Amino acid sequence: MPINQTGSTTVNVPRGLAGVVVTDTALGDVRGLEGFYHYRQYSAVDLARTRGFEDVWYLMVHGDLPEAAQLSAFTAQTAELRRLPEDVRAVLPALAAASGASGPLAGLRTALSLLGASKGFRPVYDIDADQRRADTVAAAAAIPTLLTALYRLGQGLEPVEPRTDLPYAANYLYMLTGSEPDADRARAIEQYLISTIDHGFNASTFTARVIASTGADVAAALVGAVGALSGPLHGGAPSRALDTLDAIGSRDRIDPWIRQHVLAGDRIMGFGHPVYRTEDPRSRMLRGIAEQFGGPLVDFATEVEQRVEAILAELKPGRELHTNVEFYAGVVMELCGLPRQMFTPTFAAARVVGWGANILEQAEDSKIIRPAARYVGPEPPVAVPTMA
Repeated sequence: MPINQTGSTTVNVPRGLAGVVVTDTALGDVRGLEGFYHYRQYSAVDLARTRGFEDVWYLMVHGDLPEAAQLSAFTAQTAELRRLPEDVRAVLPALAAASGASGPLAGLRTALSLLGASKGFRPVYDIDADQRRADTVAAAAAIPTLLTALYRLGQGLEPVEPRTDLPYAANYLYMLTGSEPDADRARAIEQYLISTIDHGFNASTFTARVIASTGADVAAALVGAVGALSGPLHGGAPSRALDTLDAIGSRDRIDPWIRQHVLAGDRIMGFGHPVYRTEDPRSRMLRGIAEQFGGPLVDFATEVEQRVEAILAELKPGRELHTNVEFYAGVVMELCGLPRQMFTPTFAAARVVGWGANILEQAEDSKIIRPAARYVGPEPPVAVPTMA
C-alpha cells in the first residue's frame, strides 16, 4: 500500500466509494442481490405492511419495537413536538418567498438551521446520548410542519396548524391539504413513509454521518442530509418518474419512446438502482398499494414498467434494470393527491428518522471521517510567476 505524506497508508477504492465498508452499524442493511432490506432485525417491507410510522420511528431511535404503553407515550411526545417555536414561525413567510422558485426543500435547509438554533441544539460532541436522542426526535417531529407550511405559504395559503390527535402520516396530509385524509390514503402514505425511513449508506445518510463525526449539532447534520437528498440522482426522482409517464403520453407511444431513449443511452427515471440487482422490494410493495387504488394511471404505469423491462432485455441482454422506489412512489403520491412539488419533501419527512438514528450511532464514535484524495493536477512545486 502507498504511504502518504502524513505517514499513513492509503488505499485506492472505487469511484463513489461503491461497495466500500466505512463503519459498523446496527441500524439495518440492504442486500442488493437478494432484493431485501431491513431496519435493525426486521424486514422493512414487513414493518410497512404491519406497523405504524411511530412504531418504526421508536424502533430506529430506541432499538426495539415498542410495547403498547411505550408507543402511546412516544406518540404523545412526538405529537406535541410538531408545533414550531414562535420565532421560527415568524420567519417562514419570508423563507417561503425567498425559496419560491426552488420549493419547500430549499426553504427547509434554512428553516432547519433556525429550528436548531431556536431550540438550543448543542454539538453532539458536548451532550449525552439522551440529549442527542431528544434533539433528533424534536427535529424529525417538526420537519413535516416546516415543509407543509413552506409549501402552503408558497401557494399563497395560510399554514395549517398540526393536530396532536392524528398519526404522523395523517397529520402530514392534513397540514398539507387542510382536510383530514381518508383512511386509505393516509395508510398508503404511511406505508410509503415507513418504507423510505432508511436504506443503507445512501448519499444523504453518509452526509449526515460525516457531519455528525465532526461533533456538530443535530440540525447541522440534518441540513447537510437535506442538501444531498435534493439532488435528482438521489431523492429528486419521484416527480421525474411521473414526468417520464407524461412524456410518453399514450400506450401507442410506449415502445418507440423507450427504444429511442435506451438506444440514445439516456437514463429512464424511475428505473435502476446502484445496489439492487433484483426488483426493488419497495417498488414491489408500492406497486401493490397503487393497484389497490387502480385506475388509468396505474394501468399505464404497469404497462410502461413491463415494456421497459422487455425492451431492455431485447436491446441490452443481460442488463438487470427494474423499477426503483421512485417510480411507484410517484404514482402512489399522485393518487393520494400530493402535488409533485412535494414528492421529494415527503421523502425527506420519512428519511429524517433514519438520518437521526444514524446521527445517534455516529455520535457514539469520536473518530472524525477524513478520507484522502488522489492529486492529479500539474506536478508541484511550480514557481509562482511574478505579476507582469
